[in-house]
Amino acid sequence: MTTLFISDLHLDPSRPAITELFLAFLRDEAMQAEALYILGDLFEAWIGDDTPSPAADAVADALHAVADAGVPVYFIRGNRDFLVGNDYARRAGFRILPDPSVIDLYGRPVLLQHGDLLCTDDLAYQQFRAQTRDPVFQAQFLSQPLAARIAFAQKARDASQARQSEMKQDDRASFETVTDVAPAEVEATFARHGVDTMIHGHTHRPAIHALQVGDRPCTRIVLGDWYEQGSVLRVTAQGWSLDTLAR
Repeated sequence: MTTLFISDLHLDPSRPAITELFLAFLRDEAMQAEALYILGDLFEAWIGDDTPSPAADAVADALHAVADAGVPVYFIRGNRDFLVGNDYARRAGFRILPDPSVIDLYGRPVLLQHGDLLCTDDLAYQQFRAQTRDPVFQAQFLSQPLAARIAFAQKARDASQARQSEMKQDDRASFETVTDVAPAEVEATFARHGVDTMIHGHTHRPAIHALQVGDRPCTRIVLGDWYEQGSVLRVTAQGWSLDTLAR
C-alpha cells in the first residue's frame, strides 16, 4: 500500500486542465492508496465555504468518493486556502489537521506542514500570516458580503504579485533566499518536534534534502506545485518517491 502526499495545486478556473488532472488522479491512483494527505493550497484562493464554485463542488465530490472508498483524506490549510472550514471539509470528506502535525508513517514519526512557517526571512509575509490567522480577523472577514470578500482577496493578490515582481527586479538572489525556507528555522523545527523526517510544500521547489541536525541525520521532502504538471510523493514501508504527473 502507498500513502500519497500532494500540495500547492492552486486549483483555479483559469487552469481547467490541472483541475481535470487532479480529478483523474482522485478517480484512479488515490482510490488505491492507504491515505491521501493534501498539505495546503489546494485552491488558488478561498474566501469562505459559502463561495459558489462548480470546480470546488466537483473537487469536493471527488474527494468524498475517495473517502467513501475507505481511503482517509487529510488536509492542512495553506497560505491561499487558510479559510477552508468545517463545512467544506464535510462536503469533501476530509479531516483538517493542525499545521504542523506529526503522524506515524509506517512506524516513523513524520512532521507535516504547509511550509510557510519555515520562511521566517520573509518578515512582511509572516506579519500578514499572523494577522490573517487571527480568529477575530477571520470572523470579521467571513461576516462580510461575498462581493467585499472577493474585492479584498483580489487586492491582496495584486499586492503580493507586485511585491514579488519588485523583489525580483531589485535583487533576484535575495528574492530566492527570502521566499525559501530559513535553514535555522528548519533545524529548530526538527529539534522542536523531535523527528528526523519532514514533508512540506509552499516553496514550489520540489526536492529531497538530506541534512544533519546536531548528531542526527534528517530528511526534508519538499512537494512540487501543480501549475504546469502534477506532483506527488509516494511513500511505502520500503521508501519514498517524489514524482511528476504529466497532463
